[in-house]
Amino acid sequence: MGGAFKTGANSRGRLSVRPRAKAHDVSEKEVRPGVYEGYWTWKGHQIRYQRSGEQGTPVLLVHGFGGNADHWRKNTPELAKSGHRAFAIDLLGYGYSDKPDPKAAPPNTIYNFENFGDQLVDFIKERIGAEPTFLICNSVGGLAGLQASIVAPELVQGVQCIDISLRGLHVKRQPAWQRPFVAAFQRFLRETDAGKAFFGNVATERTVGNILRQAYGRKEAVTPELVQAILAPGLRPGAVDVFLDFISYSGGPLPEDLMAATTRPVSILWGEADPWENVTEGRRLFAPLPSVVEFVTLPGVGHCPQDEAPELVNPLIERFVAAYSAGGGGAAALAQVQASSARA
Repeated sequence: MGGAFKTGANSRGRLSVRPRAKAHDVSEKEVRPGVYEGYWTWKGHQIRYQRSGEQGTPVLLVHGFGGNADHWRKNTPELAKSGHRAFAIDLLGYGYSDKPDPKAAPPNTIYNFENFGDQLVDFIKERIGAEPTFLICNSVGGLAGLQASIVAPELVQGVQCIDISLRGLHVKRQPAWQRPFVAAFQRFLRETDAGKAFFGNVATERTVGNILRQAYGRKEAVTPELVQAILAPGLRPGAVDVFLDFISYSGGPLPEDLMAATTRPVSILWGEADPWENVTEGRRLFAPLPSVVEFVTLPGVGHCPQDEAPELVNPLIERFVAAYSAGGGGAAALAQVQASSARA
């Protein structure tokens, strides 16, 4: 679908897309009991989302790398049952959202955290009615959520980061001697047929299942349903180019910089069995920051706790939302901390 739109990027790396036709009215269909799916037109591109619940504080669920709204299928309806308006979104390029060709613009100028943050802000404005929203985010989705909280703090009540990406391939994380070799390998994958061959080997049921079993602490949570939910969108046209562009994204912000910059409360949940993002390093980087109001570890759980252990994560989402909703005691406590930091 991305080919039907003109795409470009401005000098700051933000997406600038011009639709050739006006967006159609949003229509939704029920895809699971009480869960509705629709497409929202954002800057000329079709963005898939799911929602459940008709009233209550809104929460917007943001997936990680290679994920999509279906990765929150155990959370969206449960949060609605507990009295929230729950939304899950496919970021641009992921899931069933449009996948504009990254080769039509300089590398990493379409798929980056500035654009993803803008997408979340605009979704809150246009689909949630500009009502201040809690962003609940997994992995790299956490950086998108934090970016949104900086761009539009008036629209974000808080950000919960679940096993947020430490961005191990970021240029600042690499030793100086290693940087040119990493950059050359990334270019090799992005610009030659080797990258598509690599993606072809990854995008199979067996390999996706193996990757998920590596990432998950609770191996039994890796079901055929989950494998298909992750794999099927990855086989759609354009997915390989998005994948190769994003794995070469070694610039942009680091999570600790965004957490230091946000004025919104940040809750951190972390699976202790996460093999990709080290919980000890996460605690060292994030726990001392004034915005971080809690750092909760989950024993035996891996990189995607919302899917592995929803019975643990859903109550923690609800607790954070209750504490930091407008007028909540947690919000007042955070304001005192921020005031003290400003005077220091």
